[in-house]
Amino acid sequence: MAQNEPEWTEIIRPQNHWLDFKFRELWRYRDLVRIFVWRDFVAAYKQTLLGPLWHVINPVMSVILYFFVFNSVAEIPTDGVPPFLFQFGSYMCWTYFARCFGAAQSTFLGNAGIFSKVYFPRLAVPISGAISSVLQLGILLAIFIGLWIYNRFNGAPLPISWIGILIFPYLLLVMSLIGLGLGSVVAALTTKYRDLSNFLGYAMSLLMYASAVVFPLSYYQAQLPKYVHFITFNPLVPLMEAFRFSLLGTPTLDWSAVGYSSFVAILLFLVGTIMFNRTERTFIDTV
Repeated sequence: MAQNEPEWTEIIRPQNHWLDFKFRELWRYRDLVRIFVWRDFVAAYKQTLLGPLWHVINPVMSVILYFFVFNSVAEIPTDGVPPFLFQFGSYMCWTYFARCFGAAQSTFLGNAGIFSKVYFPRLAVPISGAISSVLQLGILLAIFIGLWIYNRFNGAPLPISWIGILIFPYLLLVMSLIGLGLGSVVAALTTKYRDLSNFLGYAMSLLMYASAVVFPLSYYQAQLPKYVHFITFNPLVPLMEAFRFSLLGTPTLDWSAVGYSSFVAILLFLVGTIMFNRTERTFIDTV
């Protein structure tokens, strides 16, 4: 009788601990992750006239708006960097964070229908979102390099920082950890408190202006010197300054501040993973 018993290919057990990254399962479901990446990158603009070109059009139009409002009208300084290039580089890095955050934040509410029907490691959703964010960043980075070359040949002071180029992948990693960690915390909370999702748009806009995205940190130091100490508590501020050092050769790079951002990123990612795994057990009952 024992020989006739079916051999199970998948055994689903409750998690033994909350800090479980499921690396082995994610590798086994790598084809599914690839499908999710394709969905996030292509299907988002399916049945539109311009299709994936919207990955370029949306950020470029936003950069033009920021350039017109903050640089042409308000004449806010950009540390000697060409204003349009400053805004494009800053917005490109911020968009990467926002997409990593959005991929994690919408995991439970945006995929409840799939989760209730079939099992797969739930972390595949935010991980695939982070990978598609890298692809989108690569497109914008190619445009940025073209703009950088154009401005450099027209006499703009854009020194090449080899140290900045080398740390650029590390900065992306830290930024993605903050986005995924914070997004996982919000995803866990919104399964019970739906009101939070209504405030996310306003919160992200406020966070962008508080993260030295459209303004350099030097502008805050000149206009709000009493509050600079509180502003730099935001771990995204040192990262944005480090990104501009890496991409634009701006002279400021505070290694201790980057270390602080790295510590907060790891902490947020661990807390987010714990809350994510804890919510994963029972969220179907509340969603």
